[in-house]
Amino acid sequence: MSYGIVVSLILNLGYSMVAVKEMQVVLSREEKGRQIAEKPNQIMRMEDGFYKVASQSKDLSYDVVRTEKGWKCSCLDYQYREVRCKHIIGVEISQRLRDKVRENILIEPVNVSTCLVCGSKDLKKFGVRHNKYGDLQRFLCADCHRTFSVNIGFERMKHNPKGITAAMQLYFSGESLRNTARSLRLIGVQVSHQTIYNWIEKYTALMEKYLDKITPQVSDTWRADELFLTVKGNMKYLYALMDDQTRFWIAQEVADTKYTADVRELFKMGKKIAEKSPRTLITDGAPNFHEAYLKEFYTMDKANRTEHIQEIRIAGKVHNNKMERMNGEIRDREKVMRTLERSDSPLIAGMQIYHNYVKPHMGLKGKTPAEAAGISIEGENKWLTLIQNAARK
Repeated sequence: MSYGIVVSLILNLGYSMVAVKEMQVVLSREEKGRQIAEKPNQIMRMEDGFYKVASQSKDLSYDVVRTEKGWKCSCLDYQYREVRCKHIIGVEISQRLRDKVRENILIEPVNVSTCLVCGSKDLKKFGVRHNKYGDLQRFLCADCHRTFSVNIGFERMKHNPKGITAAMQLYFSGESLRNTARSLRLIGVQVSHQTIYNWIEKYTALMEKYLDKITPQVSDTWRADELFLTVKGNMKYLYALMDDQTRFWIAQEVADTKYTADVRELFKMGKKIAEKSPRTLITDGAPNFHEAYLKEFYTMDKANRTEHIQEIRIAGKVHNNKMERMNGEIRDREKVMRTLERSDSPLIAGMQIYHNYVKPHMGLKGKTPAEAAGISIEGENKWLTLIQNAARK
């Protein structure tokens, strides 16, 4: 249908030419907003409710900010007319597109469905095998008549899966190794604090290898920061890279110094895990962050260049509150640990897994960062689900 026919129809409905022109402007804004949303690298998410939208005619960008009364834009169209400009429309459409294309990965508890000997699906439950620390379901295969029990991920372990995963939950939610051992005794699990550490070391490595193959659907804005840790009585620094929107802890690295450590490997690891580079990187003013940014993220292609924001403030549009909140989690955990035995301690990797996949966050409305990044862990015991799936791969 041509534009002239549309105008004629509108006029026949009793509208004036002024009204037709106003409708034309509105339709034009909608179309231009859609073009902005669909064109790559036009919208950069800086904070929750704060976006920078590239101008379509000039070498500058406009601030689109969500307020209690709705969206506001720094462009002249909004400032003088107070209407939904094309930049606001582009941000709204971009949000809808992002939610629509987000792929969800479902990790479910492992159930026995085939015979371990012949692969037959004709299985029947065949009693329960009892041991000191729990019961295991036995199965009978109707084809090869073999019986077997399944304990995926916990084969040849003296203690049952519930006791082991309970220990991991207690430890990473704030208890010391010794307090965890004392708590387990209340449910009949007699174990030393060293054994609990051995469990953490074994299963953290197993889960880490499995989860490294899964790509989280993180946003285009990442944050990086550092905090000091004590390793065998010596001060070290834990560098962490986190997604702004989902709070997914993407990567981590332990270094000896604060301002001079080469953190390029941290950014390289982040690109590998997320399978992309961010559009915006937010850090403090430490020079090593900018040096690593120039080596790993900077490009001569301005349209695809990552913007590095270093001027963060406690108050204002750009701050690092989310990163500081995660640093607080790590700091609280380190106080209980008192000191790490080595820089590559499994306890750090375990904290990362707990933060991403097990702990719900109030800032994400009760979701885990993994769920916000499109990775859902099914089952009441997320540790058990992760270990079972990791052991099968």
